Amino acid sequence: MTRTHRQNRITDLVALVLSLLAGLLFAADAVDSGREGHPAAFAAALAASAAGCAALWWRREHPVGVALFILPIAALAEYVGAASVVALFTVAVHRPWRTTLLMSAAYLASGVPYAVLWPDPDVAAAGAGVLGQIVFNLVFGVVLMSPFVAWGMVIRARREVVASLRDRAERAEAEAALRAEQIRSREREHIAREMHDVLAHRITLLSLHAGALEVRPDMAADQIAATAGTIRSSAHQALEDLREILGVLRPGGESSTRPQPGIGDIAGLAAEAAGAGAAVELDDRLADPGDAPSSTSRTAFRVVQEGLTNARKHAPGRCARVLLDLPEDGELLVRVTNPLGDPGAAPAAPGARSGLVGLTERVQLTGGRIDYGARRRRDGGIEFRLEARLPWPS
Repeated sequence: MTRTHRQNRITDLVALVLSLLAGLLFAADAVDSGREGHPAAFAAALAASAAGCAALWWRREHPVGVALFILPIAALAEYVGAASVVALFTVAVHRPWRTTLLMSAAYLASGVPYAVLWPDPDVAAAGAGVLGQIVFNLVFGVVLMSPFVAWGMVIRARREVVASLRDRAERAEAEAALRAEQIRSREREHIAREMHDVLAHRITLLSLHAGALEVRPDMAADQIAATAGTIRSSAHQALEDLREILGVLRPGGESSTRPQPGIGDIAGLAAEAAGAGAAVELDDRLADPGDAPSSTSRTAFRVVQEGLTNARKHAPGRCARVLLDLPEDGELLVRVTNPLGDPGAAPAAPGARSGLVGLTERVQLTGGRIDYGARRRRDGGIEFRLEARLPWPS
């Protein structure tokens, strides 16, 4: 848990007050032992030490600055000793280890002038000279400061670990959100492709019905009315499909809830094409189409739909034959064939020449195979064959 600003201020105030109390205790001990020196120097040392303790209030914002401010005071007076420890601890918590070690070395070096100015009576009584005083002060400083410096560095390392884990968690959350958005985007694109095929199929039917009205002006009134009704219904459905495609592709759009057609809808697809005036022969040899996997079923429908759409576009008036079979090899065979139209005749509707490319990708994504192209028949004629083999687990 992160500490609040109020908690930090209370901690700083406690450190400041304890440092002042420790300074007063050191001062009282100096007076008792007669080491306070000249009254003016003693008063100046107390004032400087109080200023050094007060500087701890800004130790979090300026840890190195506060430590440098206290450093010369610590070299001349012992009353700021507790504040020196707090300042070093703060540097260890908030600054890199190199800065901490340099500041620790500076504070150890400040013990040299202090040992010269204020030699310890007990050390002097033991017969140690100035060098002994300096060594004593250095050893005492290392023993005193090391635990606090080490504690501060441990706290800093722990905070870095916690910050790193928090950063990792935030990145992982952001990456998860990005992956989810990518999945939703791919799903919207997939649904849009499915609906694009349906839209192309309906527009082709519109073209056929409109062409029938154009070439048969002598049709009976009821036939004209029925054809016009079919055109109106197909146009309405095409508009609904287009509106749904735009809704799916729009950022943040909802996925389509419309049930996707499958093998069971191929008969209706063939009947719809036949009702539009196209010649279609369906040879369904499947015993139970409901056993097909959902992806295989949808892809089989799209293969037949693309084959019939291409037959109406590029070979109008020719019979398209659809075969659904499940041979011994355990793969669903979907085949659509139609004789090629007159090379000089214009197609019934223009094509973008991307339907078969998209269909190939769809079949490969389901783990199937696809083959298409013009073939010579046994009777010498040429037909276009679209054949897909889709997985059908036993």
